[in-house]
Amino acid sequence: MTTRHLYLARHGAADAFGQLTAIGHRQSVLLGERLAGVPVDAVWHSPLPRAVASAQELARRLPDVPVAEAAELVDHVPYVPSAAEVPPSWAGFFDGYDDAEAASGQRLAEALVARFAEAPGPATEDTHEVLVTHAYQIAWLVRHALDAPPPRWLGLNSANTALTVIEYRSGLPPTIVMFNDMSHLPPDLRWTGFPAGTRP
Repeated sequence: MTTRHLYLARHGAADAFGQLTAIGHRQSVLLGERLAGVPVDAVWHSPLPRAVASAQELARRLPDVPVAEAAELVDHVPYVPSAAEVPPSWAGFFDGYDDAEAASGQRLAEALVARFAEAPGPATEDTHEVLVTHAYQIAWLVRHALDAPPPRWLGLNSANTALTVIEYRSGLPPTIVMFNDMSHLPPDLRWTGFPAGTRP
């Protein structure tokens, strides 16, 4: 049975202008070193600069692996819940999203799933793909793998360059191998991208 292995990573830490910081570059280098032992077939990245730069750092540690942009990985809100679905702590976050914006985000989310969240064909070999993207897109793919209701993407956050791995096989539900794993990062480079607070 062939397996599609997806290695999902949020881009490295970025500044207010969306450019990688020195920390973000170091995080991306360390992620690349971790993935160097994986038989990666392709690295796909969001078109946004912070993801492009992170993917370029990975590519330096993955020689001969093709690196390409995937529009489906761009940062966007994948699902705007109804008022009844919004937890109190998220009240106000979705203010200003009109029906057209919500529909556009949902179309992108559906395209993301259609392109990447499927098992390989029966005649193909195992595939190993790295997706350098954003926290919301990782949350959406994890929610999809769990077959959870659409609003459950809320609150699934990922640290910068943390690794999430999902496997897809024909006829079986997806397997979440790991989520938000930061073991390749030293303690001082972990948890960036999360609100400030005490971390284990």
